Amino acid sequence: MARLGLSPLFSTLFANDFDAAKAAAYQANFGSPDFHLGDVHALTSGDLPGRAVLAWASSPCQDFSLAGKREGLKGSRSSAFYGFWSLMQALDDEGRAPDVIVVENVIGLLTSHRGADLAALLAALKGRGYRAGALEVDASAFSPQSRPRLFIVAARRLVPELVGEGPFGPFHSQRLVRAIRALPKKASEDFVWWRLPAPPRRNHDLIDLLEPDDAVPWHGPDRSARLLSLLSGAHRERLDTELVSGQRRIGAIFRRTRQEGGQKVQRAEIRFDGLAGCLRTPGGGSSKQFVAVLEGGKARTRDLTPRECARLMGLPDSYVLPRAVGGALHLCGDGVSVPAVRFLAENLLVKLARMCGKPVNP
Repeated sequence: MARLGLSPLFSTLFANDFDAAKAAAYQANFGSPDFHLGDVHALTSGDLPGRAVLAWASSPCQDFSLAGKREGLKGSRSSAFYGFWSLMQALDDEGRAPDVIVVENVIGLLTSHRGADLAALLAALKGRGYRAGALEVDASAFSPQSRPRLFIVAARRLVPELVGEGPFGPFHSQRLVRAIRALPKKASEDFVWWRLPAPPRRNHDLIDLLEPDDAVPWHGPDRSARLLSLLSGAHRERLDTELVSGQRRIGAIFRRTRQEGGQKVQRAEIRFDGLAGCLRTPGGGSSKQFVAVLEGGKARTRDLTPRECARLMGLPDSYVLPRAVGGALHLCGDGVSVPAVRFLAENLLVKLARMCGKPVNP
C-alpha cells in the first residue's frame, strides 16, 4: 500500500516482508522482481540495490498499539525497526544511505515507555545526520475510516518553506505536541515541525464504498440480535434514537474488549458519522467490523466485506486480494492508507527528494 501511495512519484527498487500471504498479494499486483520474502534482520546491505532517495519502514504495530501489550521497540514484532535501521546504518557506511526516511506506525509510539522509544528513534536518526519531524495523519481526512497513524519523516537536507517554527496545521495534534514537548531536551532540540497544507475536504462517506444490499449476505435475525445486544450505554441510546426516526441510516459496528468490574467483557460500539472504525488484523481487539442498516424502525447487520475494507484503505477495485477472507482482512488491517501516503508524497516527500538532488519520477 505504501508503494501505491508513493507511485508514480517514486519507483520501487526493493521491498521486503516476512509474511508469505502478503508476498503473494504483492506478486499478484506488482510482480516480484523487487520483492524479498524473509526476516528483515537476515538482510544485508548487499541485498539492497543502488542508492535509493527514500526508505520507508512500516514495522508491525502490535507492540506499540493500545490493543497490544505495549512492549515497544523491544517487543518481538516492533523490534523489526532495528532490522531496518541496521540496514540504513550499513548503507550509510557505504555512502549509499537514502536522503529521506519515513517510519510509519501507530500513535502508541508517542507514549511507548513514557516516550523513551520515541526519543531513542529520534536519536538514532540524528546520529546519522538526519533531521526528523513527526505528523499524525488520520486516514479519515481522505477516506471514510478512522485510522490515525504516526509518520516520522527524516531528511538529510531541509526545504525551508516546509519547516515551521512550531506546531502547524491539522497534522500536529495536541497529543503529538505534548509527546514532543515531554521529551528530554537532547531528544527534541532538533525536532522539525513539518509544514503541510490542510488536505481537501473528503467528499465521500462509508455508504459510498458499500456493496448494494442485494449483493452481500446478511446476518439472520438471531445473529443480528446477539451483535446488537453487545451495545451498551450511549451506543444503545444512539441506535434506539436512529431506529425511532424510521429513516434509512447506515452505521458501522466494531467490537471491543472492555474491563468491567475487574473482568474482560466484549462490547460493541456503533457510529453513524459516515466513518468506519479503524480496521485491524484478525488478531486485534476489534478485528471484525460490521455494517448496520436501519430502515422502517428495524435493524439488520452484516460483516464488512474484504473488498469494502480494501476500499477503506484506498485500494482500487482492480487490486487483487487474497482469496481467503481472513487473509484479505489481515492484509487490509495491517496496511497503510494509500491516499494518506499519496498526500505525504505529493506535499512533502517528493519536495525533500528533489532538494537532495536525486532523480525522482516526473
